[in-house]
Amino acid sequence: MNTAIHPFRIEIPQSQIDDLRARLATTRWPQPVVRDFSHGQAVSLVQELADYWRDGFDWRAQEACLNALPQFTTEIDGQTIHFIHVKSPEADAFPLILTHGWPSSPAEYLGLIGPLTDPRRHGRDDAPAFHLVIPSVPGMGLSSPLASAGWDAAHTAAAWDTLMKRLGYEHYGAQGGDVGALVARELGILAPEGLAGVHVQQIFAFPSGAPDEMQGLTPFEMAGFERLDYFRKYAGYVDIQSKRPGTLAFGLVDSPAALLAWNAELFFGFEGERAAEVDRDRFLTHLSLYWFTGTGGQAAEMYFANAASGAGYRELPNHTPTAVAVFPDDFRSVRGFAARSHTRLLQWTEMPRGGHFANETEPQLVVDDLRRFFGALQASASQSPREGLDGRTDR
Repeated sequence: MNTAIHPFRIEIPQSQIDDLRARLATTRWPQPVVRDFSHGQAVSLVQELADYWRDGFDWRAQEACLNALPQFTTEIDGQTIHFIHVKSPEADAFPLILTHGWPSSPAEYLGLIGPLTDPRRHGRDDAPAFHLVIPSVPGMGLSSPLASAGWDAAHTAAAWDTLMKRLGYEHYGAQGGDVGALVARELGILAPEGLAGVHVQQIFAFPSGAPDEMQGLTPFEMAGFERLDYFRKYAGYVDIQSKRPGTLAFGLVDSPAALLAWNAELFFGFEGERAAEVDRDRFLTHLSLYWFTGTGGQAAEMYFANAASGAGYRELPNHTPTAVAVFPDDFRSVRGFAARSHTRLLQWTEMPRGGHFANETEPQLVVDDLRRFFGALQASASQSPREGLDGRTDR
């Protein structure tokens, strides 16, 4: 088994950048049946983004920003794994692996790296510090190409444990949102030796039909069913990526406009409701990593693999200490449903604001929640498992 770890830099040839701009300039645009978002992403929004991607977006600046961070690759189960590894200057820093979602990349954590690794420099001498490992999910961006089928959330979780142990971290925590939340959940189920706890932004657990299970839900949780109805109305991408990712891939790797429109679904909202608040440069950084690596189609394979295995959604017992940060403009996890399989829900935070991409839009809320959970775990390591953690927190 090849266990070597290699330094890595992103170096996209200028010819690829020129090709991207040429393709965008000659895009064949669809003729919209309607001009709003009711049938899909609005042509006007996608054209605006494509124009900026071609003429305004500075890939070299974003490439330099990522290359300022220590990056590496290694091989696990025959799969190339790319990861960022930022060590804290604090001697007692706690190792933490952070997993992005789809259609995102490790760049979604850029706003968290400084405060988590070097809290003193960010005005918090009393806050816990972390060594951070931020991998690219297999098949997405720089962890490519996929070496085989079957890289579901459970397989990825096992690979993350291998990665942390290979880096010399015998005791660590995990965090994730979206696909990353599925991976973190599977890590909790796997419960490898040395895993101290997991922090997720979603636990996808739904009503089971049991009598009285809807009683006792908070107003915050009840309001979440409106968000769930909205998601179910529009989220065709889940079905398509879970069933026919190979067919979808032809458009996503050949047409940058197709990739842009497809990946904009979650970022900009199914009805375009987030269009004014999305950081264009950050979104296009994620998108460019998919485009230059040709992984727009392979990224969907995680959905296909999870649909086949149930990974990330199956209600197997998770006895690992778990924290959940629930953001109001996102899927609102329900504590009672999550508790069916999670026996140690030690921290539950209902956030005052934020949505699906809270790592980018509300980084301080995420940082504070991570500090509180993992700081308390470390402080109570020699006490009973629940001491130091206060259960539900309504902010």
